[in-house]
Amino acid sequence: MSHSLIVATIRTEAEARRLGLALVQARLAAAVNIQRDVSSFYWWGGEVCEAEEALLLVKTRRDLVGQVVTRLKAEHAYEVPAIVALPIEAGNQDYLDWIDRETRGP
Repeated sequence: MSHSLIVATIRTEAEARRLGLALVQARLAAAVNIQRDVSSFYWWGGEVCEAEEALLLVKTRRDLVGQVVTRLKAEHAYEVPAIVALPIEAGNQDYLDWIDRETRGP
């Protein structure tokens, strides 16, 4: 089975905690990590903006990426949330097998 790491920036740590917990409880993710105090610079509305955000790291199966992205977009505070999925090419096979066991089927 293939796996993905989904990375998303979230407005606040509280929102990241809410979204991350919802993904795990729904079995769309086997695990979620939150990195607080991420400094972000980006273009929005024709100008450069700066914000302190939280970073959500979602470990899931590749076949669940679409569902995770849909769920994050639906519950995210931003108009255009930054959500990207990266393929996991290799890793601890025991951990990757665990991701398979802890996520639900499509």
